[in-house]
Amino acid sequence: MHLPRRRWLNHETPAWVENPDFFITLCTVPHGTNQLCLPGIAEAVLGSFAHRHESKLWHVWACVVMPDHVHAVIGPSQNVDLTSSVADFKRWLARYQKIRWQRGFFDHRIRNYVSLSEYCLYVRENPVRAGLVSEASHWPFYWEGAGTGACLSRPISLTTKREPLRTAGRLRE
Repeated sequence: MHLPRRRWLNHETPAWVENPDFFITLCTVPHGTNQLCLPGIAEAVLGSFAHRHESKLWHVWACVVMPDHVHAVIGPSQNVDLTSSVADFKRWLARYQKIRWQRGFFDHRIRNYVSLSEYCLYVRENPVRAGLVSEASHWPFYWEGAGTGACLSRPISLTTKREPLRTAGRLRE
């Protein structure tokens, strides 16, 4: 069976957008296997986010490490290319932690503060939706670079109705 070639999305931000924030997802291969929530690995992934935040390459609003993927809300610094910066992040972790990453990544440019809060909440609650913990605060592999609850300090508008983001069910170990 011949499958169609996958079309690669352009990750470039329009020139008129200043200081964009992004929701990103980085997946491992094969899907459904636990590569990331192992001793030392999740800490290294979170440490790499912290390093990029402290080095001011990215402003990390929130990130969570799941068994086979990572979600994060980040704002690359001015003059930092998102595609090459994420590639460097994945390359370093692949080399030193032996993580097998899926090629490319998913990104969504966040357009307003309400969306920023919603995506931060989505990242925080991801382990609960996946059935890994009963409360988000019980998941050990979560980090906020902006400080505890900083991106959720403004309430999410209750008038904003959105289709919930979909997640996979439980993952195989």
